[in-house]
Amino acid sequence: MGRTVKWLIVFVLLAGVGFAVWRLTRPKPLEVAVKTVDRGPVERTVANTKAGTVNACRRAKLSPSIGGQVASLPVKKGDWVRQGQLLLELWNQDLAAQALLAEREVAAAQAHSQAARLKAQVAMREAQRLVNLRQSGAASEEKADRGLTEAKALEAEAAAAETTVQVRRAQAAAAQAALARTRLTAPFEGVVAEINSELYEYVTPSPVGIPTPPAVDLIDTSCFYVTAPIDEIDAAAIRTGMTARISLDAFGQRRFAGRVRRIAAYVLDREKQARTVDVEADFDAPEAIAALLAGYSADIEVVLEVRSEAVRVPTEAVMDAKNVFVFVPAQKRIVQRSFVPGLTNWDFTEVREGLVPGQQVVINVDNPDLKDGAAAVAKAQP
Repeated sequence: MGRTVKWLIVFVLLAGVGFAVWRLTRPKPLEVAVKTVDRGPVERTVANTKAGTVNACRRAKLSPSIGGQVASLPVKKGDWVRQGQLLLELWNQDLAAQALLAEREVAAAQAHSQAARLKAQVAMREAQRLVNLRQSGAASEEKADRGLTEAKALEAEAAAAETTVQVRRAQAAAAQAALARTRLTAPFEGVVAEINSELYEYVTPSPVGIPTPPAVDLIDTSCFYVTAPIDEIDAAAIRTGMTARISLDAFGQRRFAGRVRRIAAYVLDREKQARTVDVEADFDAPEAIAALLAGYSADIEVVLEVRSEAVRVPTEAVMDAKNVFVFVPAQKRIVQRSFVPGLTNWDFTEVREGLVPGQQVVINVDNPDLKDGAAAVAKAQP
C-alpha cells in the first residue's frame, strides 16, 4: 500500500471523526410553534380597563315612606312577585278606620246632595206653575216671584251639597293615600333579592342624606345590561349602537353579542392616574343566556373598525408591534422580518406590507433562544 493511500485513509478517518463530533456537539434545532399568515377579518377594538358588572334594567330598593311596626310580610327571599303585589305592610288600623270614616262621609254627602237636588227640582216645577198662573191672572205676581226665588235658592243649596260631595271625596282620597303609605307594593314583576325587615319590628325611613338598607330589594330578571369602565383615551372613539362582545367569568370563554346602549356623560376620576368612562352594553339575545344574575363580573369589547379581507398575522407572533420570525421550511431556519401593521386586536394584526399569505410565523416568541437565522423545526400543533 503506497504512502498516498495511507494518507488518504487517515484523512477519511479524521474527516469521519470530525463529522461525528460535529453532529454530536452541534446545537439542536429550535422547536418552534408556527401559524400561517392568511386573509380574513381584522377588527380594531377597545376593552374595559377593570371588570364591569351585569346590571338589571330595573331594580328597586324599596322602603316605606313612613315609620311603623311591620304587621304583614307576605313574601320571602327568592319569591317571584307580580306588579302591584303586597310586599310589606305596617300597622295601620287607625288609618284604615279614618279611611272608612271618610268613605262613609262621602256616601252621606252624596245622599244629602241627591235630596237637595230633588227638592230644587220640585221647587222649580212649582215656580214654573205659578209663573203660568200669573200670566193667566190666577196667581199674584208676588206669589210667583216668591216661588221662583225659593226654587233658585234650593238649586244653590243643591250645588253647595254637590261641592260638599267633592270635598268629602278629596278627604277620602287623602285618607286612602295616608293608608297607602303604610303598604309596600311591587312596582314591577320580579324576584325578591333581599329583605331587611322582620315581622313586628319597627322600621323608620332614611334620614335626609343618610342612606339605610332597603326593606325589600326587588330585581326584574327579564332584562340585563353590562356597565364597564373604559379608559378615557379609548372612550372618545366609542359611539352608541356600535357592536360589542360581552364575556362573563361565570360562562368561561363564551362571548355574547351585544351593542353599546349608552356612554356616560362624565369621566370618573376616583383614581387620578386612571380616569375612565362608564360604557353600557345591551345583550343582543338575552333569552339565550340561562341563569344570568345581576352582579356578575363582565367585560365588554367594543368593535370600532373592521377590515373584512385583510392579510393578517396572529398578534401573539408580533414583536415590538412590527416584527415577526418567519419559519422557512425548505431551509429549516427562522428569519426575522419587519412588516407594516394596520388594525390590531388581541387575536390578529393586519399586514399592509412585508408579509404574504401562506408564510408561517413563530408564535412562541418568548423563547430566549430565538434569533435571526437560527435552525429550527416546526412542532406539531394540537
